[in-house]
Amino acid sequence: MPVENNTSRDREDDDLLSFEDPDFLMREEMRPNRLALEFAKAELELQDHGIKSTIVVFGSSRALSPRSVKHRLAGAKGPKDPSMEQRLTQLADWYELARDFGRIVSLRGGALSSEHGTCENVVATGGGPGIMEAANRGAAEVGAPTIGFNIRLPEEQRPNKYLTPGLSFNFHYFAVRKMHFAMRANALAVFPGGLGTMDELFEILTLKQTRMTHSMPVILFCRDYWKRIVDFNALAEMGTIDQQDLHLFEIVDDPEEGWQALMKHGLTTQTPLREA
Repeated sequence: MPVENNTSRDREDDDLLSFEDPDFLMREEMRPNRLALEFAKAELELQDHGIKSTIVVFGSSRALSPRSVKHRLAGAKGPKDPSMEQRLTQLADWYELARDFGRIVSLRGGALSSEHGTCENVVATGGGPGIMEAANRGAAEVGAPTIGFNIRLPEEQRPNKYLTPGLSFNFHYFAVRKMHFAMRANALAVFPGGLGTMDELFEILTLKQTRMTHSMPVILFCRDYWKRIVDFNALAEMGTIDQQDLHLFEIVDDPEEGWQALMKHGLTTQTPLREA
């Protein structure tokens, strides 16, 4: 019986076309093809939706909306923890900043325009919770398309509910995901975040520093955070970066200031930029 079962299963496999056979596609030797397929799927969907350019938003996945913070604090057991309450409230403030920023850039940057069938400066995030959700939410609330480049992790990160249907992508390979973040980006906005946020930020800054990408504006939100977390001036003083590298980015505090910084540093679009 075991021999017959194996023979039957082999015959079923023999009937599969190569692209229908998951065991074949998952072979080690097929990794280059999987990389190409993962790149092509997102690329073609973005083209089909007329997405010409993006504004990429990074930030902590741990930020909660003010409403969620209120519910968490109300449901907390035991004595109040003032430090936890302060941290959650700060994260909620950043959530609202990202939400407002997503709304502003979508209204003013061309994401709502469909001239020639394309949309420009569309908000794109990692597709998960926290700051990512907030930026996608702000864009969705004004009726703009909004993109999520999610990554499958051991601890599953579900796409947030504000992503435009058809513009929520799951990636296995970090490298392919990073390419899609950079390829259409007209600007990068970075809110307070952890290791993943730092990884994405410094990769883009390195590309700008080495002139391997166009001179897209990079803005960092929340001066107090960046002043405390990264001493950029010390890098220049120690000679590990040039003084001029401090101009690769600008630090701002609020969404309107962020929008003005993007404009000052040359945010581009073929659709005339407008005020809300």
